[in-house]
This record gives sequence, structure tokens and C-alpha cells, in this order.
Amino acid sequence: MSNGSSITQFLLLAFADTRELQLLHFGLFLGIYLAALLANSLIITAIACDQRLHTPMYFFLLSLALLDLGCISTTVPKSMANSLWDNRAISYWGCVAQVFFFFFCAAAEFSLLTVMSYDRYVAICKPLHYGTLMGSRACVHMAAAAWGSGFLNALLHTASTFSLPLCQGNAVDQFFCEIPQILKLSCSDTCLREFQLLVFSAFAFLACFVFIVLSYVQIFRAVLRIPSEQGQHKAFSTCLPHLAVVSLFVSTAMFAYLKPPSISSPVLDLVVAVLYSVVPPALNPLIYSMRNQELKDAVWKLVTR
Repeated sequence: MSNGSSITQFLLLAFADTRELQLLHFGLFLGIYLAALLANSLIITAIACDQRLHTPMYFFLLSLALLDLGCISTTVPKSMANSLWDNRAISYWGCVAQVFFFFFCAAAEFSLLTVMSYDRYVAICKPLHYGTLMGSRACVHMAAAAWGSGFLNALLHTASTFSLPLCQGNAVDQFFCEIPQILKLSCSDTCLREFQLLVFSAFAFLACFVFIVLSYVQIFRAVLRIPSEQGQHKAFSTCLPHLAVVSLFVSTAMFAYLKPPSISSPVLDLVVAVLYSVVPPALNPLIYSMRNQELKDAVWKLVTR
């Protein structure tokens, strides 16, 4: 295979070789996928239908649920289908689509989490200016910027990755098409171009992470100055779910891409990939609804109807 154009399909990593384990993998992923689909759909519908939830915080939460649905729908259905039909193949353009949409959803989600930290900062540290700084137009612009940055990042990385000549076969050592695994198939020195893009993305990621940390330092300082315990509890109840989602996203992604090569193995890489690509979209709705009584009431009202 002299270049990428001669590859018509890629072979994804299988979770198991025996038929029983393949069906077990299909059942587990089906349960996780349906749970994520149901939970995120309930949050989206509840926020859209309940007038009390038409606030900036819930607008961003609705956007986050949409991205979670896109993220898990990009990887899990194809993996389930391959296990069900005892197949490893994914078409060349199917792999391109997986790389693009997964990177788009992941990058846009982290940008949106950064915006949500700013929303919490303004709400707690500058409550008198909240209506001005977080008006409907400003919220739409910030959400559009988050989605736009994800789209631009995904477009650049996808175009850069698949423009490389691939001559190391077509077997991808992951259950979905992932950029680092695609790069392993390249035999060209032009990997430096993709490396430069990854460094740029890492700096953007670091800038967002620092912004989130600084925002929460200011938030916790402001919360601890609130005289009443009830006021502190209410402030923390709106911040802790977001902080938990950020921690889950950052910890799994950083471990996946920054772990030492000495501890890397196919099994560990597979488990880590599941942790950062499958688990967060399924857990995020639960994390946000656990300490949010307004959201729980809106979801319960929707279900009982």
C-alpha cells in the first residue's frame, strides 16, 4: 500500500475472539448506549419544554447533552455492529467520518465546559452583572464559538491525518478510528505536520484548563465568603456537577494521551479509550441531575406525562 488512496477499508480492534465474548461486548455496549441515549434525550427534551429551565446554565447543558450524544453515537454503534456480525472492517470514508465527528464532539465539548465555567463564575462572583454579561445573544455567541472551534479543529486534524501516505497496513489498534492509531500506519516524515497540530491543540487545551481552574479558584473564594450555610450549599450544588464532569473528561483524556509508553499495552489502551469515549457521555446526565432539583423535577414531570 503506497498511500492512503489505495486503502479501501480499515480493520478495527476486536474486543474478543470467541462468539460468546463478542455477544457479551455487544450487550454491554448496547446497554450503555441506550442508557446514554435515553438520559441525554430526557435532559434535552426537559430543558426545551420547561420554561423555568430557559436560562444560560441549562442552555449550555442542553448543548453539552447534544455533544455527548454525538460523541457516543460516533463510535459505539459501529463497534456493536462489528461484534454482532463478527466483523472488523470499516470503510475508508467511514473511518474519516469517525475521526472527524469524534474529534469535533470532544473538542467542542471541552470548549463548552470552559464556557460553562465562565457562566458559573459570573453567576457567583458577579451576580449583579449576570443579566448583562450572560444575555441570550452572548450565550448563543459563546456556544457557537465552542462548536465552531470544535469544527475547525476536527477539520484541520482530519485533513492532516488522512493526507499522509499510509503504508504500514490497515489494522487500527483501537475499537474506533483514532488519530494516534492512524498515524502509526504512516511511513512518512510528514507526521511532523500532524504533530505540530497536536501541539497547538494541546496548548489550546491547556489554556482552557487553566481558565477553568482560575474560574473555580475565584468561585470557591466567593462561596466561602457567603455568610449563610444554605447559600453556600446552593452555590456548591450548581458548581460541583460541572466540576465533576470536567474532572472526568480531563483525567481520562490526559491519561489516554499522556501516559508513559512503558505502561502502554493493547488491553490498557482499549480500556482507557472506553473510559474517555464511552463512559463520560453516559455518566454526564447522571452527574448533572444528582444535585440539581430543578432538572430532576423537570425530567420527572416529562416522564410522568
